[in-house]
Amino acid sequence: MSLRQDPLDELAIPNGTVVEEHDLVTDGDVLVGGQSTVEFGVRGRSVAAGERSTFGGHIEAENDCRLDMWTDVDGDVLVGENAYLGERTRIGGRLMVSGDIDIGDDVDIEEGFEANGWITIRNPMPTLVFYFIVLSQLLKLDEAEAADDLAHALADGGKVEHQPLVIPRGASVSDDAWRVSTPASIGSDCRLHGNIRATEVTIDERTELFGSIRARGDVRVGSGSLIHGDVTTRDGEVTIEAGANVLGDISSVDLRIHERANVEGTMRAKGELRLVQDADDEEEGPTGARPDQRRTAQENTPDY
Repeated sequence: MSLRQDPLDELAIPNGTVVEEHDLVTDGDVLVGGQSTVEFGVRGRSVAAGERSTFGGHIEAENDCRLDMWTDVDGDVLVGENAYLGERTRIGGRLMVSGDIDIGDDVDIEEGFEANGWITIRNPMPTLVFYFIVLSQLLKLDEAEAADDLAHALADGGKVEHQPLVIPRGASVSDDAWRVSTPASIGSDCRLHGNIRATEVTIDERTELFGSIRARGDVRVGSGSLIHGDVTTRDGEVTIEAGANVLGDISSVDLRIHERANVEGTMRAKGELRLVQDADDEEEGPTGARPDQRRTAQENTPDY
């Protein structure tokens, strides 16, 4: 965690994340920015959601769960430790908490709640707001080193066993599409449903996406990944690494594809189309593509 980096500046899907029966499941924490819509249920270590977030299913948090004001959950909320609910939060099912509950005004829990610890009725300060207040005060006092130490402490000393799943502010996530106005970074060994719409997209190794990818900037599909749809970028380069499979079309400005990748659809590029081998051949010209490859790129260029 760094003070110089907004933790909600991208859609970040950690390694091993899967969608199981309309639930988004990850081993680490889940952080959802305000005014986001997540039509899945969510299962993770801890879950934190900004104000006016919406969930279309259950929330299961192994540790803490913090829902800021006006959050709407269309299902149960099951919490292994403590729960913090901001004012006017609505839970469409049951709230079950193993620890304490810190609850705000006008919270609606339609099917009641159970807690094994203390129940405090007040308006709890959102976790992120509290952290930022402390950090800002340290920075105002020119205690940059202390602020960095606090940031590392919040990230478990800088050694995080599982990276968090981050959904940026204003995102829309569903079986149909994952729509964000930020870059999207998807880890290895994931299995996801829905089309990805982002400014840039990076997919690591052995991930399966049941949908298409569309971005304004660069797109990279890692080795062994499988895309059940098209890959399109308006202004960037598409890179398809060795062993990757794209079952649809590819459309880009520049296209860089490994010779051991598989594309079942049509490849279109406005500019350079480069076939990459395990060891770059010296036969390639200064543009990085042989003459026959450049002709293919020109012939397949769509009329935008």
